[in-house]
Amino acid sequence: MSNQIVFFREITELDRFSIPQEAKIAYHNYVHKSLWMLEFLGSTNATLFVKLGKETELNDEYERLRKEATKVWSFSKEKKISNWNAIYDPAEINFVVCFFEGFLLSQYQYTAFLKPSEEPLFSSDIRLNEAHQTTESTSRKIVDAVCTARTLVNMPSNLLTAEKLAEEFVSLGEKCGFETQILGKSQIESQKMGGLLSVNKGSQLPPTFSILTYKHEKAINNKPIILIGKGVVFDTGGLSLKPTPNSMDYMKCDMAGAAVVASTISGVAALNLPLWIIGLVPATDNRPGENAICPGDIITMYDGTTVEVLNTDAEGRLILGDALSFAKKYEPELVLDFATLTGAAAQAVGPYGGVLMGSASEEIKSELKSIGDSVYERLAELPLWKEYGEEMKGDISDLKNLGKGAGGAQSAAMFLKHFTDYPWLHFDIAGVSFAHAANGYTTKGGTGFGVRLLLNYFINKANGN
Repeated sequence: MSNQIVFFREITELDRFSIPQEAKIAYHNYVHKSLWMLEFLGSTNATLFVKLGKETELNDEYERLRKEATKVWSFSKEKKISNWNAIYDPAEINFVVCFFEGFLLSQYQYTAFLKPSEEPLFSSDIRLNEAHQTTESTSRKIVDAVCTARTLVNMPSNLLTAEKLAEEFVSLGEKCGFETQILGKSQIESQKMGGLLSVNKGSQLPPTFSILTYKHEKAINNKPIILIGKGVVFDTGGLSLKPTPNSMDYMKCDMAGAAVVASTISGVAALNLPLWIIGLVPATDNRPGENAICPGDIITMYDGTTVEVLNTDAEGRLILGDALSFAKKYEPELVLDFATLTGAAAQAVGPYGGVLMGSASEEIKSELKSIGDSVYERLAELPLWKEYGEEMKGDISDLKNLGKGAGGAQSAAMFLKHFTDYPWLHFDIAGVSFAHAANGYTTKGGTGFGVRLLLNYFINKANGN
């Protein structure tokens, strides 16, 4: 007999499953908890019961199950249980998958700089029914992609320079099956990417511009979907130095958008989805070096737009502006950019979700918000009223890189919108890309927020939904 996790709605269902009689009796006598762990039966096996909740509150129930899974992981680690079999009605597979993903995500650890332990890291696994092996495999690949994003964000900036980040993309492409083209500083200069070059001026290290291409031979989209990720590997704020030390101590996460893009494309490739997707990642650090751009300087962007830089800590929009203009050459079906862009977005929704803005259709927005709700990578849409764009008009240049303060997430998005002429959405993930403490299956450090959202969106698209 194996260790078992039993999923059920009504206690009468337990008689249908192959569960030790003593476990049924024990649970029958104590039915008030939604999660109940029965200690070992005999010397080697354990049975765990997970009661499913209301189907009328699906998204909250999915999230409860993910978080319950963290408790099971802790129990497994304490009891050294390395394998579980899931027992459930096949009709409940969507609920079981949420628990399964939460269980796997809870085990993520970043150990690259810890002394090797005499004992290997403990891990535990859950096996689903044979009929759901494809579903299980898909979930594992999604979790792998999230963990890749978490690791990229957790890497320290003294090792993850812009060039090293590009090398990580190359390695991911070789492993998962997508092409990577890296533009170095001289090529970026020849492309006249003034936004990226200006942010890089204070650094002693060169910038990169990475182009990640996944094109399935049977891709169902004739025009590519483009993902753009902000790749500021460390952000001091430049000469507009961040105001307090503790506002800088986790700024290695300012490349979380880049991590989302690369990890999503790696997941799409691992899943072999019939799609055409391109990732663009402008990358640099933002330092107050002796040649750093100064407040009041005017730069010329990739598309020829002139910008007065009033605050060097509003640097993300400068490098993204170049990438958004560069994307026009592909005549894309849709462009989605991910960036830890503004404190205003974090203030607006806190650590509970991301902010969505853009010009794509209401149908696409609605689908992404719905998926975000189901995977609990929730999105709050903010308006892009014309007044926010007027704030970004320059006095002595075409644009300036700073609005009036209030509505800062929207004015930043309107700056980005200037560089688009295609369906576009901007995801400001400043409040959710890095967790200062563990919360259920979200471990401390990089969260990988956005990867599950995008991969589920692309799976739906590949299936014609």
